[in-house]
Amino acid sequence: QVQLVESGGGLVQPGGSLRLSCAASGSKVSSGDMAWYRQPPGKEREVLAAVTASGRTNYVDSVKGRFTISRDNAKSTLSLQMNSLKPEDTGVYYCNARLPYNPIDYWGQGTQVTVSS
Repeated sequence: QVQLVESGGGLVQPGGSLRLSCAASGSKVSSGDMAWYRQPPGKEREVLAAVTASGRTNYVDSVKGRFTISRDNAKSTLSLQMNSLKPEDTGVYYCNARLPYNPIDYWGQGTQVTVSS
């Protein structure tokens, strides 16, 4: 069983920064892939950034150069550094984990990010 708990959301002005964290617990989390998703108001959840167990990263075009995903396997944490935030970055941000040879998607409870002046 995997448990994910996000933190770090809040209200920020356009152009500002936030850092999200996800604390992971459970066996084999360090050997799985992890990702950050966002669900804007009234829209579907979308993947923003992903990192493999070995540290390889991928980003959706809309956040490239502004967001940085990172993981610390020793501490079982996943982070998302968000810079140059825009109003369209508003939404609920979710931490996701997938374990090797396991089709289940594990999700945190989500953390709200609001970008507004």
